[in-house]
Amino acid sequence: MNNFRVLTTFAVLIILFTHNTQEAAHKNKHENHHAERESDGAFSPRHHSKDGNDHSFDHEAIIGSKKEAEQFEDLSPEEAKDRLKILLTKMDRDKDSSIDRKELYSWILRSFKALSQEDADERFEDADHDEDGFVTWAEYVEDEYDWEEHEKPDMSDPHIAEDFKMMAEDKYLFNGADRNGDEKLDKAEYLAFTHPEEDPLMKPHVIQQILAEKDTDKSGDLTFQEFVGDRSQDKEKEWLVEEKDRFDNELDKNGDNVLNKEEIAAWIIPSNEEIATEEVDHLFAGADEDMNDYLTFEEILKNHELFVGSEATDYGEHLTKLHKFDDEL
Repeated sequence: MNNFRVLTTFAVLIILFTHNTQEAAHKNKHENHHAERESDGAFSPRHHSKDGNDHSFDHEAIIGSKKEAEQFEDLSPEEAKDRLKILLTKMDRDKDSSIDRKELYSWILRSFKALSQEDADERFEDADHDEDGFVTWAEYVEDEYDWEEHEKPDMSDPHIAEDFKMMAEDKYLFNGADRNGDEKLDKAEYLAFTHPEEDPLMKPHVIQQILAEKDTDKSGDLTFQEFVGDRSQDKEKEWLVEEKDRFDNELDKNGDNVLNKEEIAAWIIPSNEEIATEEVDHLFAGADEDMNDYLTFEEILKNHELFVGSEATDYGEHLTKLHKFDDEL
């Protein structure tokens, strides 16, 4: 997918709300979390800058930590390259002093998982007000929306009305992640709640949510009219033409003029696999000087600013975090 909010990069899925409305409605400490949703309600996927001037996504994809990527800025180029060498030796599974596409792809997928975990852990700590190791719905609402659960919202305020609808959608996903039905989320459940792309079991809940909101004829799929829904109000014809082109040529993969459940899931939930493939292509295009589909350590270090710039920190901690994902990929 963001695309690459990432993902990073990375947030709870909510449908039907425009980006501008969300920015006005959510002026709390997790404002960026809500802003990650696109105008169609989908997640903003992880993405890198198309103009090549902002490599922050590339750095996060290699380092696997947003915090550590930011700390890279304090390092000299020499120190950054020295620390990058350590990562390359871990990335180089066959020990041939070069990185092929498969090795880079696997490394980036581990980084994505680490980035999602980092984000979820930080937000979990903020939301677990009583520090009992769980986040209840009341704690989440108070932390995310700055509301008390019992507080009656002023629905005449359009911003509050939007907030209230988003909260209702969050509750659906909260319940979907609450696997044991104890009405609170542990850290693993909270990761699934905030990053449904990391948990395949969340996909049916997301699809059901979208169909409940948009499938007006209850056919189990979405026509173009259902796809645009209320978003088409007050939009110019040019917007509708662009959305129709996107619907036909990007989302409706089998060309049957409707979005089935798999196509809905692909639209809404970022695909880490697709994004990792795009990032591999991007990094190879920037560093594979002899175009032999291998990145030698020399090529990578020569182009170190593309991979880590002058921004690196505690690699030992990073390698420890990534090690636990080795057997999963």
